[in-house]
Amino acid sequence: MKFFSEIETAEQSDIQKLQLERLQQSIRHVYENVPFYRQKFEELNISPEDIKSLDDVTKLPFTKKNHLRENYPFGLFAVPKEDVVRIHGSSGTSGKPTVVGYTQNDIDNWAELVARAIYAAGGTKGDIVHNAYGYGLFTGGLGIHYGSEKAGCPTVPISGGNTDRQITLIQDFGAKVICGTPSYILNIAEKMEEMGIDPSETSLEYGIFGAEPWSEEMRETLQRKLGIKAVDIYGLSEVMGPGVAVECHEAQDGLHIADDHFLIEVINPDTLEPVAEGEDGELVFTSLTKEALPIIRYRTGDIASITREKCACGRTTTKMTRVKGRIDDMLIIRGVNVFPSEIEYYLLQIDELVPQYQIHLTKKGSLDNVELHVEMSEEFYQKASSQGNLEEEIVSGLKKKIQHSMKTNCLVTMDIHIHQPKSLPRSEGKAARVVDRRKEEKVAN
Repeated sequence: MKFFSEIETAEQSDIQKLQLERLQQSIRHVYENVPFYRQKFEELNISPEDIKSLDDVTKLPFTKKNHLRENYPFGLFAVPKEDVVRIHGSSGTSGKPTVVGYTQNDIDNWAELVARAIYAAGGTKGDIVHNAYGYGLFTGGLGIHYGSEKAGCPTVPISGGNTDRQITLIQDFGAKVICGTPSYILNIAEKMEEMGIDPSETSLEYGIFGAEPWSEEMRETLQRKLGIKAVDIYGLSEVMGPGVAVECHEAQDGLHIADDHFLIEVINPDTLEPVAEGEDGELVFTSLTKEALPIIRYRTGDIASITREKCACGRTTTKMTRVKGRIDDMLIIRGVNVFPSEIEYYLLQIDELVPQYQIHLTKKGSLDNVELHVEMSEEFYQKASSQGNLEEEIVSGLKKKIQHSMKTNCLVTMDIHIHQPKSLPRSEGKAARVVDRRKEEKVAN
């Protein structure tokens, strides 16, 4: 077993003692330096001295994404701007972006967390890391980059896009670890196959994938195509960035949270009350060591559960399940709740299809409707074409098979649209799995 830090195998009692010390320090830090939090504390009639145990975190106010937008750009910073060495943020496509800042100590802590993640995934010092996460305001690229260097790994800062060049560099440099969104890494694997390259015959051994929900079936597809071990990494810019939690390559069964830097809760998103261990709910994070932008009880919108059992890999940290979906990504179709990742899970079990799909939300009269756009595999397409039945019983039978699976497993009736190979758009970053056309149709009508 390889561990980057001894804290990963520390006793839970020791970790909790450290968490309380750091929680109390962080609460004092925001109370003294962030007017937003001081006001929230005073409204609830609490002070830093009231936080005497980890359970007392429930006395503190929640922070939501809109609070970052309302305090744009630097209203939640807890240090002077001259102490900030980096600024990241969201794209701001739906309004003002959320802005986060980092001191040098924040950057150093973040780099260590990502280094831990690389070791957990199976990497080690000297392994070449091919980093296909986007560089820029998005935290993925630079977060992985600094952590990879911290781990002692030669790092290829290729970023996203230019897939042909990605493939050339993987072959020429002999990368052992590849990082990126699962949808884009799948795109790379498919492009290799088009070029006559067997993706499983490259130097790659491990993959660290995240930034979008992905199913167990997608993991199996990536592992089979690329001949690698694929692990999930979790993080969001408001809390830190990638490295908040990661799966280990030994178990691949839940993500190890960096308990020494973050305190996690799981709540019912409707009642805001804690849920039982092992029960799904909304993840809430409180940072314990961040200096520039400490965050208190941040409601992530991500749905998962946590457990506190020692892992087969030897780590003793809290584990969270892979994110099932986001509250705002959940589809509510005629009273049925379903996440895109659930649709993906069952879709990828159908051999005649490739792992490319889009979910279009439309209207049929006054009712919501789902169109599921999928893509035939090359083998199935050739078989159907050779028999001259491309639009007849073979494809018709496949449509019925997909509809039955979706209705049985996801409880939603969908209109199925089957496309020829390589016809659906490919991702060079986060995949656009859901296309909501309901507002467009409303305007058109």
